[in-house]
Amino acid sequence: MLNGKLNKTTLHGSSLSDKIAEYSQWRENLTAAINEYIDWPGHSNEMNAIQELRLYDIKEILKKDQLILAFLAEFSRGKTETINALFFSDFNQRLLPSEAGRTTMCPTEIFFNENNPPCIQLLPIETRQTDDTLNYLKTTPEAWHTVLLDTSSADNMKDALRALVQTREVDLATAERLGFSCKNDPTMQQSLTGKSTIEIPAWRHALINYPHPLLKNGLVVLDTPGLNAIGTEPELTLSIIPSAQVIVFLTSVDTGITKSDMQIWTAYVQKRTAHKLVILNKIDNLWDGLETDAEVNVVIKKQVQNTAHELGLNENNIFAISAQKALLAKIKKDDALLQRSGINAVENALAEQIVRSKHEVLGRAIITECSNMIRASRKLAQIRVNTIRNQLDELHELQLHHQGTSKEILAKVVAERKRYETSIIAFNQGNEKINKLSRKLLRHLSSDYLDTALKKARQNMGDSWTTVGLNQNIRGITRQVAELAQNIMIESRTIKQLADELYQHFQTKHGFEINKSADLDLSGLTESMQTIEQVTDEFCASLVNLMTEKHFLIRRFYLSVGSQIKTIFEQAHSDCERWLNSVVGELKSEIDTHKNALDKRAASLLESHDNANKLNKNIEMAEKEMATYQQQATQLDRILLKLMSCVKFGMEKPKTAA
Repeated sequence: MLNGKLNKTTLHGSSLSDKIAEYSQWRENLTAAINEYIDWPGHSNEMNAIQELRLYDIKEILKKDQLILAFLAEFSRGKTETINALFFSDFNQRLLPSEAGRTTMCPTEIFFNENNPPCIQLLPIETRQTDDTLNYLKTTPEAWHTVLLDTSSADNMKDALRALVQTREVDLATAERLGFSCKNDPTMQQSLTGKSTIEIPAWRHALINYPHPLLKNGLVVLDTPGLNAIGTEPELTLSIIPSAQVIVFLTSVDTGITKSDMQIWTAYVQKRTAHKLVILNKIDNLWDGLETDAEVNVVIKKQVQNTAHELGLNENNIFAISAQKALLAKIKKDDALLQRSGINAVENALAEQIVRSKHEVLGRAIITECSNMIRASRKLAQIRVNTIRNQLDELHELQLHHQGTSKEILAKVVAERKRYETSIIAFNQGNEKINKLSRKLLRHLSSDYLDTALKKARQNMGDSWTTVGLNQNIRGITRQVAELAQNIMIESRTIKQLADELYQHFQTKHGFEINKSADLDLSGLTESMQTIEQVTDEFCASLVNLMTEKHFLIRRFYLSVGSQIKTIFEQAHSDCERWLNSVVGELKSEIDTHKNALDKRAASLLESHDNANKLNKNIEMAEKEMATYQQQATQLDRILLKLMSCVKFGMEKPKTAA
């Protein structure tokens, strides 16, 4: 950096940046395959509207997809410095404020959105007094204070980002209304000595939109400022932190695992994600020059073993580093110091785990759903090929045989068409029954039902807002949802039985391939609600919550839980809609395809019956159609192959231990 200007050097070639760039390319490849399928010319007239909408939804999911990396630690563990070292060394100085005594005061999300200019959005702490959730407030721009970022100047960026550490003085009553419990917080008690006001963070939440290469490829970094701040925002623990692909938990060699460290680990990390790394920071405190490197390494190894034992983790997931020396090494381009800092091992582990985690959830789900659609279209394409082949056989037979034979062929096709029309009437009757049951099933997951349950729970709690009342009412809602899910499953089995009977009818009468409809899967609904209940139990029993004003915290937790349950219901409603669309959707497509083919066969035979010229033209036309349908089938095979190559990318074995 010269004269305060940003050094525009390219990002160093770390495995983290490489892996995330590969993942971004994977998303583009998957989107390209989906586009090819949407544009596939073999769709009957227009693609099923619900299916087409779903494909566009999937494309939007891929476009907006994020790799979320959450950093959790108590104060003074070097968390913000670690973020600086991992992601922002290209500024050749500290970007996020992390000097002693001045660290990030509010939860901060760092990401890139090309639709907005580089900026910091700051949510005033006063918004805690409203019933609005963070997710809702993120859709309300006027609620935030915005500071534009000058990315051409590191100094200007650094000055602007100091807003993250801003505080304000309020009286004790105001502090408690905003959720700060001075009774159980020694730091706040000390600050009250000799004065009537107390210092609290100025901001509730921060969003940083910054055009960094990793962030452009979908990485989101979540910086959470200590135990107290996490405890005052239940939405963090209910939805924001659990959405992370990897959680990085920091402690340091100079403190070991303290009581508050263990509280964060137990409450927010241990059971929240399958992918977690632990960083044992500040190993440079051991570099005092009085011991050899070998002796220092022995001490570090012992610290790693102790940390792994206390946290119940494999040692391969514990990384001893010096974030401060890593940042310094990157700024000074000191490879030896960078190697000694240990940061490279962290980058390698993150590179494997964060991408692998995403593939385990998003990649497999999307590829499975899209490949099922393509396979269903491939079956329709094969029906067209088989039907046109039969038509050609019949037309060639007309060429070779006498008038009587041609009448027999025509009569056979006409009779087959009549039988098929009778079956279509049966299908329409069965489908109408399924539609009526479907509408009834979806009413169970209506917003009215949920709103009534949540309103009743809130009325039961009254103004007491106790942990006992909270626990009882959330348990009550969970039981209601479990009963609801059971009723939905009973109704879904009735729908499935009707659908299976329709499939069996067309298999028996018309030789359709046996293809029983899939079972409805509501495990996402029940498991999510069980998780809500478990988190509520832990919340009510946690000593962490003593640091927050009780009435405020329980109220905010209930509001956050209500918002989370609404999201769970919306997802379940969407899952049920897709299942109901698919339960006879494939059969309906096959019926339409088969009917159109029969109509064409009958029309072609009628035209060709006594007209040799028309017969020859129809044979020529049928041969061209045969070539077209075969080409369309081959196109689907290629698209499916592209999807399978995306699966292969996601299933590559990791280079480091999980």
